[in-house]
Amino acid sequence: MAGKRDYYEVLGVSRNATEDEIKKAYRSLARKYHPDHNPGDPEAEERFKEINEAYETLRDPEKRAMYDRFGHQAPGAGPRGPGGPGWPGGGPGTWFGDFGGFSGFEDILNMIFGGGFGRQEAARGPSRGADLRYDMEISLEEAAAGLERELDVPRIVDCPICGGNGARPGTRPERCPECGGTGQVRQVRRTPLGQMITATTCPRCQGRGETIKEPCPDCDGLGKVRRTHRIVLTVPPGVDTGTRLRIPEAGQPGPFGGPPGDLYVYIHVRPHKLFRRDGADLHLERRIGYAQACLGAEVTVPTLDGEAVLRIPPGTQHGQRLRLRGKGMPHLKRGGSGDLIVHVLIEVPTRLSPREKELLAALAAERGESVSESLLRRVKDFLSGAHGAQGGC
Repeated sequence: MAGKRDYYEVLGVSRNATEDEIKKAYRSLARKYHPDHNPGDPEAEERFKEINEAYETLRDPEKRAMYDRFGHQAPGAGPRGPGGPGWPGGGPGTWFGDFGGFSGFEDILNMIFGGGFGRQEAARGPSRGADLRYDMEISLEEAAAGLERELDVPRIVDCPICGGNGARPGTRPERCPECGGTGQVRQVRRTPLGQMITATTCPRCQGRGETIKEPCPDCDGLGKVRRTHRIVLTVPPGVDTGTRLRIPEAGQPGPFGGPPGDLYVYIHVRPHKLFRRDGADLHLERRIGYAQACLGAEVTVPTLDGEAVLRIPPGTQHGQRLRLRGKGMPHLKRGGSGDLIVHVLIEVPTRLSPREKELLAALAAERGESVSESLLRRVKDFLSGAHGAQGGC
């Protein structure tokens, strides 16, 4: 897909749609675009994946609430990390966060605390923040020259109103009465081999170890809000589609004072109306006349730096490639530039004046080439008529 669409738009439902309406829309679209019903259709396959991704988020009340608040940057919405499975190509200016698969407070804590459940794991201390990805679209000219661009980087940070604890100012989270603040509940079962103890995530606090009676009005009790900070990105000359630029420590802040993650910028270079790129080389088609191909000529061709003169050798053939050294794209990791390769196309005129026909007929006769007899007759008639008219004068 070219870009990441709104999940409600994908399923064709309103933002206040009920669970039944979402399920009904999903089933209808899934039947329509299922690969079994569209064999060999890659667009239907991609559409089917998009429909399933949207449904997996909107069918779950907690994931849906996070998506409604944070969009595609929400925990649980979208792909799983820069360069990993599920990352789409994206369009210009598309943000993705390395969150993937969150379903509630338990998973948010996993992201913040680096895995595990409950406050015992959280007490391990500072850990590195998550990475972020940004897909940037630029022109071929910008890729050749390089550029600087300001980016507003979205981050999910501690809510400044409640300090990240999720409780309304003036109140505090309370220890969960069901798990005693551990975030886990233990069950003891008697078996023929003795007692078996299993520990599961506390269903009441979802692994936090705390419950909130009065949620913070700014973050709705999540303890996290979306904020942006601005950075200046330098794109070096010579980048190509798929180039990945890493900006250290421009990702999500690390929990408990840990280092931030990194920002990865993926470059997408728009197709050009004249040039086709092949690494550092550029390819261009240039049409010339038959006489120019036979006799040679000097013609101008466009380059990324303006026009340049191209020498056409005598006897140039249709489709022949001529090279202008150093007129291509800059090499990204070393000095110098690629070449501009010009594909010569010999243009055959479709309309000829009588004089042009006369000259071509004479050329054909000189070279012993057979041409249309009717053409020769017309040329001879024209010439005899012209001579007779001159004699009459």
